Amino acid sequence: MAVVTITNDNFEQEVLAAKIPVILDFWAEWCGPCQMQGPIFDALSEELEGKVKFGKVNVDEEAALALKYQVMSIPTLVVMQYGIFKTKAVGLQDKAGILELLKSCEEE
Repeated sequence: MAVVTITNDNFEQEVLAAKIPVILDFWAEWCGPCQMQGPIFDALSEELEGKVKFGKVNVDEEAALALKYQVMSIPTLVVMQYGIFKTKAVGLQDKAGILELLKSCEEE
């Protein structure tokens, strides 16, 4: 499963209705740390295929979603499960950091 581009139009279907945890990468093309995080995010999406859905939200194109989740700095990762906000992290995250964020979904 590739990384899904999340928009206001598909948010409900792709994130809120997802049966598996979803991690969203709020990013922008002009953001250097976002560009550095991209390959890490892509690699993990392949590694965790079927267990976690990976989505990217371009804050320049989807400002309403960024505002809804109080994204003030990018990159910001937001973890959702069953449509419920679980946790978030601001700034560049390495693979271990992203896996640690996803642990918030294992505590159920």
